[in-house]
Amino acid sequence: MSAKLGVVAVGNALVDVLSQATDDFLATQKNKHGMEKGAMTLIDEPRAVELYSEMGPGIETSGGSAANTMAGFASFGGKGGFIGKVANDKLGQTFQHDIRAQGVTFTTTPLAIGAPTGRCLILVTPDAQRTMNTFLGASVEFTEEDIDEDLIASAQVTYLEGYLFDREQAKRAFVRAADAAHDAGSRVALSLSDPFCVDRHRDDFRKLVENHVDILFANEDEIKSLYQVKSFEEAAAAVNDKCEIAVLTRSEKGAVVLSNGEQIVVSAAPVTKVIDTTGAGDQFAAGFLYGFTEKMPLEKCGKLGAAAAAEVIGHIGPRPQMAYRDLIKKAA
Repeated sequence: MSAKLGVVAVGNALVDVLSQATDDFLATQKNKHGMEKGAMTLIDEPRAVELYSEMGPGIETSGGSAANTMAGFASFGGKGGFIGKVANDKLGQTFQHDIRAQGVTFTTTPLAIGAPTGRCLILVTPDAQRTMNTFLGASVEFTEEDIDEDLIASAQVTYLEGYLFDREQAKRAFVRAADAAHDAGSRVALSLSDPFCVDRHRDDFRKLVENHVDILFANEDEIKSLYQVKSFEEAAAAVNDKCEIAVLTRSEKGAVVLSNGEQIVVSAAPVTKVIDTTGAGDQFAAGFLYGFTEKMPLEKCGKLGAAAAAEVIGHIGPRPQMAYRDLIKKAA
């Protein structure tokens, strides 16, 4: 089948609530609930209700890591799809509307009975760090049956979100999605998402990378966690021959792209002021994948990723506030 879409992403379908918070507030939450600054913590529904009541005024926006990437990919002008689970409730309707309004194909059947649509409560501290507390809700009901093999076969790349990897049924769904992509002659990409997520599923992630993944996205902490090494250089050496392309982001140090023994260093794009780092990795992936599906050189793919990441950390929220297609000439 010839590819009609650039990327189809598989991930958590969430609605984000972002709020400004102090370091003292986070310290109190850490003492009471084990919240780790700068990381993602899974929480249950009662904890989500409790934390929401303690947060300051919030901004509500559709989120989910892979869904954010697809919003960015569409903003570049790419055609994409998304597979993820929401409930048939108000937040679920909000998510469906928002992602379709971006021009992204989304046809996953909502959950009719059971958990509500998931949400991520994000606390942004003055240093622009985001601390995420995620109630997965309906997302945990995602199974192999939700994998739309025809949609995946229509795309050049299937992009898997590591955050979704927490349940066994989701792990099986990832393998099914990867097999469907490879059967269609397409590539499979994976985002490791979070070092704590890697810690929980290290062996399974390694098997997934080595047996099913062509393009790996990870930040410095995630890739070091995956291979249990102390330095970035050791981690880069460890992943170098595990997949076709490894895209390793390093915050203000930019990124390193590894492919066929070659190491491409991509500088970080300039930012006037860092406001909120939520979505930086998601949008880097959006830019890189857009360039990749447009057959651009890997260095330019990295530059598009860096430009998108710089845009998103300059404002509150994980999705673009400008048309990313305007960044293409700048990145050139």
